[in-house]
Amino acid sequence: MEEKRTVRAVERALDLLLCFRHGREWGLTELSQRVGLHKSTAHRLLATLEDKGFVVRDEATEKYRLGLSLLELSANLTLDDLSAVLLGEMEKLRDRLGETVSLYVRDGNERVRIQAVQSTQAIRRVAPVGARMPLFVGASSKVLLAYAEPEVREAVLNDPAWPASLDREAFVRQLEEIAKAGYATSIEEREPGAAAVAAPIFNRSGRLVAALAVSGPSNRLKPGVMRKYAPVVMEAARRMGTMLG
Repeated sequence: MEEKRTVRAVERALDLLLCFRHGREWGLTELSQRVGLHKSTAHRLLATLEDKGFVVRDEATEKYRLGLSLLELSANLTLDDLSAVLLGEMEKLRDRLGETVSLYVRDGNERVRIQAVQSTQAIRRVAPVGARMPLFVGASSKVLLAYAEPEVREAVLNDPAWPASLDREAFVRQLEEIAKAGYATSIEEREPGAAAVAAPIFNRSGRLVAALAVSGPSNRLKPGVMRKYAPVVMEAARRMGTMLG
């Protein structure tokens, strides 16, 4: 029998970090119960993670959230050089449309921005690499869900973090329309004053690998403008897909 080559303390610390796939903030009791650890053990591990910047403890609520160290690490994540390969095409798209261009991949019930090319306009939407967002809001999220496997959709639809104000049936119908149209739009869904149009990137075998998004202020990216931009974004996504194996 092959010897298990892992360190138990490291496994436990990583289990604690992985809880943040399913929620932005956790209390000590919640975390210890979720990973099956005694509270004192979980507290020691969290104190170490906090010291290294991987989690932050809110003194007012006594809840933990992810720290900047994880974002700094994720900013260097290339996913087999996916973002590096597509950077040139993203810059061309930015130069053509004049808005910020981002690349997103799905990670559990979230999307992660793995590459971004900022708009050169004075008023623009800044897109930090490494940022995580839920999969139930925003153009890129809807693209990643519209073409996802049924079990992925179900996991998101049943996520405890699903907002009560968002109708699930209407959302599913919207995903079906997006799958037919080939692109998604959003206006102030995630933050006031922001809008985006996104399209899926499929590799040569037809597998969805990422979402390509163009975003900017909603007073520039109005519905009519985004409908005009959609074919341009879809064509850029198609070109990018041909560059991937």
